[in-house]
Amino acid sequence: MNGILVVNKPKNYTSRDIVNIVGKKLNTKKIGHTGTLDPLATGVLVLCIGNHLKIAELLTSTTKEYIAKIILGIETDTLDITGKILKEEYENNYSIETIKEVLNTFKGKIDQQVPAYSAIKVNGKKLYEYARNNIPIDLPTRTVEIYNIELIDTLRIVDKHLEFTIKCTVSKGTYIRSLIRDIGKKLNTIATMKELTRTKQGDFSLNNAYTLEDIENNNYKLVNMKDILDIPTITVNNELELKIKNGSILPRFFNEDKILILDSNNNPLSIYEIYSKDNTKCKPWKMF
Repeated sequence: MNGILVVNKPKNYTSRDIVNIVGKKLNTKKIGHTGTLDPLATGVLVLCIGNHLKIAELLTSTTKEYIAKIILGIETDTLDITGKILKEEYENNYSIETIKEVLNTFKGKIDQQVPAYSAIKVNGKKLYEYARNNIPIDLPTRTVEIYNIELIDTLRIVDKHLEFTIKCTVSKGTYIRSLIRDIGKKLNTIATMKELTRTKQGDFSLNNAYTLEDIENNNYKLVNMKDILDIPTITVNNELELKIKNGSILPRFFNEDKILILDSNNNPLSIYEIYSKDNTKCKPWKMF
């Protein structure tokens, strides 16, 4: 079984939980996800199955869209509401205009500090391992891009704290928890994430995502890489097909940097790229 399956991840499941559940249902161990969602988060989780695991890196590099609910006046160790509360404030004198102005300052490229509770490795150890053992560590920063961010809900007071909801489109590697922390800082307060839904990853959206119930009831459809990759395709004849199956370096027969090659039955054979040692030739990048 080969293909891409888009799951609407429910709350309180890890991304690995979903991989295990779907893998058991589809009776395959050749399955993996293309971008972790925390247990608190819901929404689009893209799974690659069979030989489509080889293109996972092409799917993880895409932009992502999120809807997040923010609470002002609460700080936690995990930067979301599931964590231990470290501090509380009760200043709620913020206008819609002020919040919109602050959100706009985040558009573009920003340097973002990675959360202490994350799987990023420092010196061979995941950050959350340092955090759980109370070991001090300098948190790394990374440059990410916020393509769009906007307020999509009214302001409201819940349990003495101001809450509002944002929608944002961001680059690979952006931590929404960290973004929310920094929004709080710009507002001269503290903030934490209450809810998070990933609504899009690249061309995949909640509109074409399946629930676990759908999958259990066999009400799903796999997506083929040729229908989703932003790479030109070409169908080859039997003679060239045999050479491609053998992973041959060939005279260059395309103008693009990479091309997806299909057999006569419209099945993916390989992704070929320009040969770096001789740009008149091409070589396999991924074999299927």
